Amino acid sequence: MTSHPDYADITDPRLMETIRRPRIFSIGLPRCDGENEKRFPLTPEGVNMLVERGFVVKMESDAAASIHYSDNAYTRQGARIVDRQETLLCDIVIHLAPMKVTEIKKLRRGAMLLTLLHIHHQKPEVIKELLTHGILTIAVDLITDDNGNHPFADILEEIDGRASIALASSLLADSSRGKGILLGGIAGLNPCEVMIIGSGIGAIAAARSATGLGAIVRMFDNDVYSLRTAIRELGPSVIGSALHPNVMNKALAAADIVIITPTTRLVVIGQDSVSEMKKGVISFDLTCREGLSFPSLPTVDLSSALPDDNHGDGRVCYIHAGSAVPRTASMALSNTFITMLDDVLTLEGVTNALKLSPGLQTATITFMGKLVNAQVAREVSMRHVDISLFIQLS
Repeated sequence: MTSHPDYADITDPRLMETIRRPRIFSIGLPRCDGENEKRFPLTPEGVNMLVERGFVVKMESDAAASIHYSDNAYTRQGARIVDRQETLLCDIVIHLAPMKVTEIKKLRRGAMLLTLLHIHHQKPEVIKELLTHGILTIAVDLITDDNGNHPFADILEEIDGRASIALASSLLADSSRGKGILLGGIAGLNPCEVMIIGSGIGAIAAARSATGLGAIVRMFDNDVYSLRTAIRELGPSVIGSALHPNVMNKALAAADIVIITPTTRLVVIGQDSVSEMKKGVISFDLTCREGLSFPSLPTVDLSSALPDDNHGDGRVCYIHAGSAVPRTASMALSNTFITMLDDVLTLEGVTNALKLSPGLQTATITFMGKLVNAQVAREVSMRHVDISLFIQLS
């Protein structure tokens, strides 16, 4: 019996191998040119793990210079060093900083862009270009797991908290830029005081680092349940309090370090309160508002500047603390990206991953040419649609 010429022989071993072979996805890693972002999404070891899983990883030359990894470190692990244009044409592009319209136009139509939310840097023209090109945009810091945790956001927040104390301790001990004092006290001398507003992951990380160095730590939050959980985890060495104005003002006046972390409502330290703070106090704003918690203070962005400038009485507000330790952040991000991309490969595509993962749906900004994130829609004054409608039809 002869086979019909219009139909393939399904017993052909070559065809069976094609059927079994999963789709190969390419991952593009362009350098963040001109952006205040030192963190890089993948380490060489992370690239190796993805290549072993079947991904093709294409990276722009010197893209990881900010975390002190050479191109050779990545090529030895299977990455291909290509020009910027080729990285932007990959199936999946990872670019942590906001992208410009000119760059989005170079993306392959229908590609997936993995980035951070940067809610206050969203622009209507950028969103419109993403929609025009049918880009599936996912803000990884919005991704949730089955337990309601935010794998990317939580690890970045923890790094911010720990980095803020490490940097503050170094600045205080510096005799030229700081006061030349230790964060923790020694016999006969009082330790420094650290004031932390908020009681989430970043606040707990900062408090744990500060108490470990011997500082007095006071934590404030109006979310009593969150505050109770934090104090229970940290132990009696941390003093917890609600955000009462009188108590807060006394703590501000006595603090050597003030750290504001994400809270349910933005906490703003006004000029009157700032004027009562110590000269040389080290202040950090770890919220997404980037310095708005201390509106009267000069802002120093640690993703693009060193904390060594002279600002009169020494009162400044530092932001993007995690970017001061970009390699640590990159190592943590790399581990999390591997898990996420492994799910995409296992489920044979992003659409299937979206269907089966509500936590991924909530992180999606643009999908099938539509804006599907309500928060971004409010920021850019555009309408959005419910992503579940498209998931059911796809």
